[in-house]
Amino acid sequence: MLNSKASVPDALIIGAGVIGMLSALRLHQAGLRVEVLDQASLPGKEASWAGGGIISPLFPWRYADAVNRLAAYGQKVYPELAQELATNTGIDPEYTRNGLLMLPGEEQALGEEAEDWARRWQLESQALDRATLAALAPAIRGAERALWWPSIGQIRNPRLVKALAERLRRLQIPVRTGVRVDGIEQTGGQVRGVLSSSGRLAAGKVIVTAGAWTGRLMEGFGYSLPVEPVRGQMILFRAQPGWLRQMVLSDSHYLVPRRDGRILAGSTLEWVGFDKSPTAQAASLLREKALALAPGLEDFPVEHHWAGLRPGAPEGVPFIGEAPDCRGLYVCAGQFRNGIVMAPGSVALLADLVLQQTPWLDPLPYALNRTPVPASEAV
Repeated sequence: MLNSKASVPDALIIGAGVIGMLSALRLHQAGLRVEVLDQASLPGKEASWAGGGIISPLFPWRYADAVNRLAAYGQKVYPELAQELATNTGIDPEYTRNGLLMLPGEEQALGEEAEDWARRWQLESQALDRATLAALAPAIRGAERALWWPSIGQIRNPRLVKALAERLRRLQIPVRTGVRVDGIEQTGGQVRGVLSSSGRLAAGKVIVTAGAWTGRLMEGFGYSLPVEPVRGQMILFRAQPGWLRQMVLSDSHYLVPRRDGRILAGSTLEWVGFDKSPTAQAASLLREKALALAPGLEDFPVEHHWAGLRPGAPEGVPFIGEAPDCRGLYVCAGQFRNGIVMAPGSVALLADLVLQQTPWLDPLPYALNRTPVPASEAV
């Protein structure tokens, strides 16, 4: 049964990850009636929950400006956003500005390109020799030099997800879980709602923030959008508070110390479709890479191992905007490895477009029918 006219939301958001929930919050604050749908039993339990929470692209100099502009926005607003959520929900997302140490590796050189990038984006950057590195991070062994970005922060993804869900609950923004969307309704090139496992749901606008499922969902709507799942696996060491204070990156592997002493070690990049099963092979690899960075981790147990599906998009540039031939159908997805850091900027751009306001940055690089950006190195 179609929802009644009196209850028809101004915007129906498909996907209750960080981007979907932030979009609901932003549009609600702008005066729209918003509802959120998610196929899972709990909001935010996919890539939003599974990621590392580093508030920076891992190799920002490899990305197009379209990625770095969104990332810079997120870096600016996260301290205030985390505080606002903690104040209004009692759940602290644990934003922590503990800096990022980058070590050279087989895949990662730390030459002029990285330092030039930091100067261009006005990011504090320090080159460390072996003695300075040892004094700063005694748990890290074997590196002759490093690049230190002290202003980079992190956020604890599961707590961010819980805080956003609680914020929406207190604002009485409906989040309907366990609802599968199967199709879209449109007439005359104008969206009218969706077809779902709960029946026909009318809406003034439909916003797809379905992460790795976005490409498949849009294909079901009759649109081709190159967003695909990319599995990433993590392990978690139960270490002691303060044992490692800085985030550490070498090649595609990193360590993220949480406030309670736990240390997250990631990650893998696997194109295996929608299979998000953790594998013993990945767990062994992640432990090996973690011990190579910080041998003392051998003294701590691995407490947890999990996998998630990132929404991969070409060159890591997300799709943000309205479908070219369907008014009222919007997408905000494809943030790939950088969903957390790009989420606030992505949502700000999406909201500007939905509300027909002057966008805070040029939307063309993110358009659904955009011309591909110049190819970057593997990200």
